[in-house]
Amino acid sequence: MAEKSRARQRAERKGRLSEWLAMLFLRLKAYRILARNFRSRNGEIDLIARRGDVIILVEVKARASHETAREAVHWKNRRRIERAGQDFLSRHPALMRYGLRYDIITLVGLSLTHHRDAWRYGE
Repeated sequence: MAEKSRARQRAERKGRLSEWLAMLFLRLKAYRILARNFRSRNGEIDLIARRGDVIILVEVKARASHETAREAVHWKNRRRIERAGQDFLSRHPALMRYGLRYDIITLVGLSLTHHRDAWRYGE
């Protein structure tokens, strides 16, 4: 039991570090971070950012390859992110005038890849 909790703790630390690196990466690319680990009853979004007139909902995945990380964001994850994004926007109605985009940032070690417009709403 203790072994599982240690493995879980390591995974959580890796996830927090991955999200922090992704946030730094976006900031360096002139994105403004609006929220980190936004949670609602419908789901969770790792990062919510804005650049220009677009709100970006970002899922961060760390895996052995960028391809497997991107594939890990399957349709159930996408629906969860979409629903949570609608919750976020309903709490911040002034942001509803902006465009909305779904991105994925994948990490392999310290290598980051930004998959812009990774899917469309409802795909």
